[in-house]
Amino acid sequence: MRFSNFLDLIGFNRQPLNHREKFLSTIGGFLGIFAIFMSSYWLLDPEVAVLIVPSMGATAVLLFAAPHVPFSQPWNVIAGHAFSALVGVTCWQWIPDYTVAASASVGLAIGVMVATRSIHPPGGATALAAVIGSEKLHNLGYSYEFQPVLLNAATILLVAIVFNGLFKWRRYPAHLHKKQTVTSPVTQGYEPINHEDFVFALSHIETYVDIDEADLLKIYNLATKRHLDKHAS
Repeated sequence: MRFSNFLDLIGFNRQPLNHREKFLSTIGGFLGIFAIFMSSYWLLDPEVAVLIVPSMGATAVLLFAAPHVPFSQPWNVIAGHAFSALVGVTCWQWIPDYTVAASASVGLAIGVMVATRSIHPPGGATALAAVIGSEKLHNLGYSYEFQPVLLNAATILLVAIVFNGLFKWRRYPAHLHKKQTVTSPVTQGYEPINHEDFVFALSHIETYVDIDEADLLKIYNLATKRHLDKHAS
């Protein structure tokens, strides 16, 4: 087996990424978590401030390394964590078996996020933390929903909006730039595809596609242009 085939088999992404994006993702992740710690210490009781939700580390990866994908959008961040926190606390309080409660918290959180179109992968960890966390965390009860979960989520979301907004090529929230980026590509020899065409196509896949129509249109335009250039040369 060729090495390139092996990389494809294990799902290794060979898409090039410039050093600027790597640097910005790193700095953004640092600022997001730093802001969570600072806001918690300023606004909460010191006993509660230390209970930063570990799943926010995963949220930071999405918000600063992939800010344009659907799972990173504001609704997904806030609702995904909020619903998952409620599910987790409920499972801890109402399911006596620890193992079943932990398993149910993640499974039910996924189900709720799918049903509410708020899939945010770190939400699963938020739900699980409500079950397997410390006694201090368990004592918070449903207030876990607000502090630290929603406070953490709102803080890192605000940092993401401000930080990503400093760089025009970083679309966040993605909808703010959709009217500018979603346009019908005009490529000679191919029929134009617009926003409605992609919405129709995506609605028939019956699964979540972690890319929006703006990026799909860009990929389509680049691919068809390259195809025509190759045949013209």
